[in-house]
Amino acid sequence: MSDAAVSMAEPGILALAGVLDYRSGPALRKQGKALIAASRESRLVLDCTAVVKSSSVGLSLLLAFMRDAQAAGKAWELRGIPDDMREIAEVYDLAEVLAG
Repeated sequence: MSDAAVSMAEPGILALAGVLDYRSGPALRKQGKALIAASRESRLVLDCTAVVKSSSVGLSLLLAFMRDAQAAGKAWELRGIPDDMREIAEVYDLAEVLAG
């Protein structure tokens, strides 16, 4: 099992941590979606500063959380995207999407 977590670190700050991969992805997806739905804040920060390593699953999680935020009528921004996630985003031509 990989070491990964998602939590509402403070109101409006969804913090991802650890290793984001195929082992952690499904559980993080469910937890993050529930946290976003429960948040009463109008703006959501997706904070990746504690992400240690990410595969394309981590990028997929971010994209899903962005959609969840938009569906809930919340503005969003990304913070602390790790280099490996940024490189994957560039391969898929998603840098502009991540920029908001």
